[in-house]
Amino acid sequence: MKKGIRTENIKAAYGEKVIIEELSISIPMGQITTIIGPNGCGKSTFLKTLGRILGIKKGYIYLDGEEIHRLPTRELAKKLAILPQAPQAPDGLTVEELVSYGRFPYQKGLGRLTGEDKEIVSWAIEATGLKGLEEQATSDLSGGQRQRVWIAMALAQETEVILLDEPTTYLDMAYQLEILELLEDLNKVHGCTILMVLHDLNLASKFADHMIAFREGRVIKAGTPGEVMNKETLKEVFQIDAAIVTDPVSARPICMSYQLLNKEKNRSKVKKGA
Repeated sequence: MKKGIRTENIKAAYGEKVIIEELSISIPMGQITTIIGPNGCGKSTFLKTLGRILGIKKGYIYLDGEEIHRLPTRELAKKLAILPQAPQAPDGLTVEELVSYGRFPYQKGLGRLTGEDKEIVSWAIEATGLKGLEEQATSDLSGGQRQRVWIAMALAQETEVILLDEPTTYLDMAYQLEILELLEDLNKVHGCTILMVLHDLNLASKFADHMIAFREGRVIKAGTPGEVMNKETLKEVFQIDAAIVTDPVSARPICMSYQLLNKEKNRSKVKKGA
């Protein structure tokens, strides 16, 4: 029986600076979960702890009932893939070569690709709409295409879970939608569990089955977009007074406009300093 991702009282820090403390939460499997919150609130740190990029000071992280820090690296890589923000590939690496890196957890001996590996790489390239670009250098691709290559690499790992840290960073509006719709397809068609950090609240609401709102290393609210995207939660998380309406197309809540809660206080500070 699959038990999903679960943390128990985890504490994460960079040196002496504690970012997350006593955090316990569950991530539903088979769904798209988006994480929102202000800069520096612990979103990326949380993702890094789940991907075992950053160690935890205390607590436990479970994936399908297994404590991830007890799993060999290759075994964890067969279950979970993580894409950091703005990943960089070596110059000259082709699309096919980068995607083939996703087969590393399965390689033995000299690390050569087997026939099965090549079939999976080809499938990942096709599934992400990159067919015909196999020999193209990744450095020559558009931002949206490069992001697709990284997602194809994660897909080639054949993991149940894909973690993404701001996958739409530096992309224009059309490319943002293109990447998020691709991730939605991977979830709906291939059953991938997607957990991603997003800055855009409306995109986070539009594509999520489940949302988590962070502030200062704590979960303020977790639930459906309707439960998280409301005036009270956004006030506590972002210190804003938001106008929330229902999108007529997606029927999801969206933030139509907002203003700072301490707007008058800020104005008085400016006047005093004038």
